[in-house]
Amino acid sequence: MGGLILAPFQGYLVRPQWASRVVASAYDSKTPAQRRQDVANNPYSYLGVTRSGEDLDDNCSEAELLQLCIESFERILKVDAFVQSSAPTYYAYRLSETVAAATQFVQTGIVGALAVDGLVDGRVRIHENIRPERASLITEHLSRIGASSCPISLTQEMAPELRDLLAEVVDREPSLDLVVEGVRNQVWPLNQPEAAQAQTYLHGTEVFVTDGHHRCSAALASRQAHPHEAEYARTLAVLFPHDELKVTAFHRRVFDPKSRSSQELRRDLQHIGEIREIGEIGEIAGVNDTPLPQAKGEIVVYHNKSWLKLHLKPLANATTLESLDVERLRREVICGLFDIDELNSDQRVVYVAEPAGVEELVNSCDADGYVGFLLYPTDISELMAVAAAGQLMPPKSSYLSPKPPAGVFLRVLGVGATKHMQPS
Repeated sequence: MGGLILAPFQGYLVRPQWASRVVASAYDSKTPAQRRQDVANNPYSYLGVTRSGEDLDDNCSEAELLQLCIESFERILKVDAFVQSSAPTYYAYRLSETVAAATQFVQTGIVGALAVDGLVDGRVRIHENIRPERASLITEHLSRIGASSCPISLTQEMAPELRDLLAEVVDREPSLDLVVEGVRNQVWPLNQPEAAQAQTYLHGTEVFVTDGHHRCSAALASRQAHPHEAEYARTLAVLFPHDELKVTAFHRRVFDPKSRSSQELRRDLQHIGEIREIGEIGEIAGVNDTPLPQAKGEIVVYHNKSWLKLHLKPLANATTLESLDVERLRREVICGLFDIDELNSDQRVVYVAEPAGVEELVNSCDADGYVGFLLYPTDISELMAVAAAGQLMPPKSSYLSPKPPAGVFLRVLGVGATKHMQPS
């Protein structure tokens, strides 16, 4: 496979004096109510640009939603919150997760423009199914806004020479240094010799998408709709080394068409695996008593203020995909017991990212009677194996944390709301 998978681009970087107001936490790390509150409190938050229908009332049409996104974006542009680089380049990008003022986790990658055609020719490997209506909205959003800000996250077994180059770059003073909800974001533009050197390690290589499958779908749809326009040939992305990534879980809340009692649910789950009661919600307190699964093959179930732990039966001769907890939950429980097709954009399955917390899942299930399922995280090696095999996990199978927020970078298409700006 040939070609430059990740290219330098003449992008925009948020100005330090505006960063604390513009840069938003990862979209799916918060609930719709939390996102609404953030936008209400801060009209310059990039969350106002990336909002979706669930962030507004049910009477809001897609056209009205997109108009609100445009107005939020134009508000940010009006204050000149971004500055364009003087020439096409890459950015070194470091995310450091801090807890109680101590650094717990660090990942350092390189930001550039991803070749969209790689999604067709196999250089860009995906691993998740998507919800078509979400991808369609992002496609329309891209053409109306005319820019992307939240980079698609990629991984690979990065060349040692590229790692060494990035290590040299981040040894100097960053152009941006900002903490967003416990995650330190640092950015260093590469100089021209460094950018030229980086390109030599990004030719003829394949990458794996770890986050941003809907954005990939939108970029590909836009590319196919504009095959002769260079701006659509690439999309904003960041490449991190595979051994610097931390995968957490996307939990599920599922509507039960049969309205089973807890006893009936336990009876039916016994056909899938061994069931053990954890206790009432009021009995669970402290880190050691967390209801989260502690190993692969465990799924924790919450229903009617009580907890169960489901130990899945071992499978013989299973592929990597077939053995994943998230796939077995989809196949054996969500489809098998609840008769819901998660791959068909069924709104009766609601996803809760690990950062939103168990409390969010519990409160929501108590309010609407859904059944909660807590999952053990998929390993990065499993994610890459599924992608390499050309298979697809269910939507929202993994949550990479920390993940890049929106509002740090801007790649401009020069259409829609950015038709007056220089494309990047």
